[in-house]
Amino acid sequence: MDTQQVSAPSRTPSSGVVHINIRLTDGFSIISNKLSQHRDLSLLAIGLGTHIQSLPAGRRVGIKVLAATFPESEAAIAAGLRELEHHGFLRRVRERGQGGRVITRTESYNHPEAAARRAGAAGGAEPAPVRKPKTAPAGEPALALVPEREPAFVPESAPDLVREPVPEPEPVPVQEPEPVPVQVEPAPAPASRLVPPPTAAKRPRPPLPCPSRPTEALNAAAADLLAGLERTAPLFVLSEKDVQRLVPGVAAWLERGVRPEAVRKALTDDPPLPLRYPPNFLRHRLTELLPPLPPVAAPVVPLQNCEDCDRAFRSSVPGVCRGCGEARAHGAEPFRLSA
Repeated sequence: MDTQQVSAPSRTPSSGVVHINIRLTDGFSIISNKLSQHRDLSLLAIGLGTHIQSLPAGRRVGIKVLAATFPESEAAIAAGLRELEHHGFLRRVRERGQGGRVITRTESYNHPEAAARRAGAAGGAEPAPVRKPKTAPAGEPALALVPEREPAFVPESAPDLVREPVPEPEPVPVQEPEPVPVQVEPAPAPASRLVPPPTAAKRPRPPLPCPSRPTEALNAAAADLLAGLERTAPLFVLSEKDVQRLVPGVAAWLERGVRPEAVRKALTDDPPLPLRYPPNFLRHRLTELLPPLPPVAAPVVPLQNCEDCDRAFRSSVPGVCRGCGEARAHGAEPFRLSA
């Protein structure tokens, strides 16, 4: 009876990476460990090389295309492509195509050493050489090695057009027309500004308004209003002399029927800052913002009693009413009320 052979399960490592692999049937690429485990390439260069290896033939792999696909900058991608060129995983060949246009072909190698040996045996075009670091011979002191200058990576761009030089046509002499004289009118002289000289007499200030019928009560109310301005507006601190000079102006406002609160607000609202001299500012507002006189009320004609009929009528002087006056004019007996 045959004995069934059972293979022993592989031991799981106690540390490090553990691969959980699933057999792939599509959507995968074969990447050489020469690229994925290269010790002299940066992770960015290894990632770029892996991405380029996974692309189908004919796909563009320029710097701008890769920068638009990945979050790295154009400078970082250009540096990674230079590393791949330096170690032989990438080669860019410029050829002249149809119509004289220069095109760039990008060649990607998964094993640069094997590709170089195959190209040498077949006698074809030699791929990019793989550069190895130079070491000093045994027994000799190590010398400082000057790194070779890396070739500048040319970004993939639109193919350059090679155009044949076209002979320039001979210039045809053109006769210039005779200049037509243009009459230029002289610019008008600027109007002179009437600026008074510094020694000119200044316009006198308008007089401070005064009440038409000043009374002691009116002046006392105006003085109390001026002395109390500092309670609501601290900027308006007045001396006794300033209050006495401004009392007639405030009295004129009060005589015209303006309430004390309205006078206080009109004088102290929104002052300029800094306020250099409050008395002059108050004098200016008392003069310029003086309210108009109140409308004159129609006079009231008093009532009078008629001397004949004792009826009431309006008149400025005592006498008889209109009816009794007409009766007297015609010689009729006046109408008298019975006692």
